[in-house]
Amino acid sequence: MTERLAQLLTAAFPGGEVAVEDRTGGGDHFQVTVTSPRFDDLSLVEQHRLVYDALATPLADGTIHELRIKTKGSR
Repeated sequence: MTERLAQLLTAAFPGGEVAVEDRTGGGDHFQVTVTSPRFDDLSLVEQHRLVYDALATPLADGTIHELRIKTKGSR
């Protein structure tokens, strides 16, 4: 599942850096870290909203039970 999430995030943030970690080994608790110029000049809430949008399908279907997000702009 980490590969699938990484693919979704890489597609949403081309040119960015993406890392996905399965925090518990159970395949439903994840830590995602995304660095992207797309986050420049956005608030933390706006940055996280973009990540939630990119992962909308696995969030909606229950694949992701818990999601921790770290974001950073390119500056």
